[in-house]
Amino acid sequence: MTYSETVEYLFSLLPAYHRIGKPAYKGNLDNTLALDRYFGHPHKKFRSVHVAGTNGKGSVSHMTASVLQEAGYRTGLYTSPHLKDFRERMKVNGEMIGEEEVVRFVEEHGEIIREIRPSFFELTVAMAFDWFARMEVDIAVIEVGMGGRLDSTNIITPLLSVITNIGHDHMEFLGNTLEAVAGEKAGIIKQGVPVVIGETQPETREVFMRRADEMNSRLTYADQHYRCRLGRFTPDRSMRHFTVGMPGEGRKIRGETPLGGLAQQKNIQTVAAVMEVLAPIVGLDHGHFARGIAAVVANTGLMGRWQVLSRSPLTVCDTGHNREGLEYVMRQIRATPKEELHMVIGFVNDKDLDSVLPLFPRRARYYFTRASVPRALDENLLRSAAARFGLQGGAFGTVADAVMAARSAAGPRDMIFIGGSTFVVADAV
Repeated sequence: MTYSETVEYLFSLLPAYHRIGKPAYKGNLDNTLALDRYFGHPHKKFRSVHVAGTNGKGSVSHMTASVLQEAGYRTGLYTSPHLKDFRERMKVNGEMIGEEEVVRFVEEHGEIIREIRPSFFELTVAMAFDWFARMEVDIAVIEVGMGGRLDSTNIITPLLSVITNIGHDHMEFLGNTLEAVAGEKAGIIKQGVPVVIGETQPETREVFMRRADEMNSRLTYADQHYRCRLGRFTPDRSMRHFTVGMPGEGRKIRGETPLGGLAQQKNIQTVAAVMEVLAPIVGLDHGHFARGIAAVVANTGLMGRWQVLSRSPLTVCDTGHNREGLEYVMRQIRATPKEELHMVIGFVNDKDLDSVLPLFPRRARYYFTRASVPRALDENLLRSAAARFGLQGGAFGTVADAVMAARSAAGPRDMIFIGGSTFVVADAV
């Protein structure tokens, strides 16, 4: 098979959450453990950092990997979902797994795949861990897919566990309260392994403290130790200055980030705490941190985080898709100078629209669309739902058509925003 045929084969053979949603979810680790035994426990052959959370875990994972690369480590990075290419999910020092490696893996291990019939995510985790072991990575940053306790990545015993925050997402699987969701994500906290929590939240604090105490894990709240302040953009607006206040003697780290979104303030704080915990273990310093943050896009290929696609008109995309993530996005849109606002938006079909549509500005022209995945919500249904909240615009069957219409209508000093779903962004970048 060719690479494209192999990926389509995986999509057709195995249930994939990012394509079909709930039917692909498996609430146990049985398949993951079976695959792990088959491949000879590859996750035990490299050190790791485990990252969970509702929002920010992708950015924190990429920044952490970039810092480790700047420190000279051969660094694996596992994330999900992908935007354009399946291979984005697994990288070593920013280089995606080769197409030939994906084809070889499926052809060589087709029998066990057909026997176990794992989910798409379960098999992807096995592929990543096997590849990282064969590539002899020094350390891998592993992003949780969903939740934590029953996530396929949760067979690792990392150097450090990281939980960015807790928000209202995937609650049909993880629980109906923030406390319940926190309990699921706290499942990545392992015996004797330190844990960094990115954001102190009253609803979840006791959950994390109790779990850390049970596991004898040193607990660090990033936002209680660090304060990140975002400053001005550089003249070409490609970078944004930041300052992170450090404990102890009041020293500060100054740097630049290519991720201009307001949410990066908390993410940079979290990575600073990650650096502090890892420093005595793997030898990180402030220079590695500053260079890693500045080079995160170049080092890891991160996309879709307040990503500027063009300047005239200003066109920005962002993968924020739940209530907490979209609140940051809307704040940034309001703060961005512009004449008219054009919003290209789409959602998955299981999204609670009543919780997110009220966040969107009424003073904007909307281009309702659907992404090219089976889970995408019909654009006409979205337009009808949005009208209940005073959001008006046209319906477009593809993201490309919606973006083209927005660009045709926008003036040079207008702003176009593309988002609502990771998959909408994927179709736009």
